[in-house]
Amino acid sequence: MVLMKWLEPTSEALSKTEPKLRLLEVGALSTSNACSRSGHFDVQRIDLNSQGDGILQQDFMERPLPKSNADKFDLISLSLVLNYVPDAPGRGEMLKRTCQFLDTRHRIDRDAGVQAVFPALFLVLPAPCVTNARYMDETRLGEIMNSLGYVMLQRKQTLKLVYYLWQLHTLPSEGKTKTKVKFPKKEVNPGATRNNFSIVLTPSRT
Repeated sequence: MVLMKWLEPTSEALSKTEPKLRLLEVGALSTSNACSRSGHFDVQRIDLNSQGDGILQQDFMERPLPKSNADKFDLISLSLVLNYVPDAPGRGEMLKRTCQFLDTRHRIDRDAGVQAVFPALFLVLPAPCVTNARYMDETRLGEIMNSLGYVMLQRKQTLKLVYYLWQLHTLPSEGKTKTKVKFPKKEVNPGATRNNFSIVLTPSRT
């Protein structure tokens, strides 16, 4: 799996981390994927239509917000999830919501390599969402993610998919990310053969 390949440099440190890092897998299809088999994570799996034991039937957008850091995660996986959200504003809200579920505490007992990666968001999209979309390209996606406090650590593209690993540096409600920045639907890649995938981001209510 792409994610585990990226995490190989921290594998030894992850194996010694106690308690284990917490992973929330949104849109989970299996309890035996590479992350689960690695033994590095305490995994919680949710899906709109659970297909088996070990996967909670739950809408991420309806999941209760964390009441404390104990309810937060070190890693969230959105693998082929964002593209199934039916509208552009909903996709923006999903990305904003991930920030509320990630634990941004700087734990001094962690290995430096682990601290350099987590908390993080693993995001997988169909490649045409950023390579052949009328309202979205990688520059636009990067601007949206940066406005939320994310910094891209890794990227890989195949013929069909594009994979990203984003580290959350600053919560949107903190520091410079507390702005009136918004990303409306805007044509960035004209062409009759483009698809209409887009992400609309609106400022949080104060």
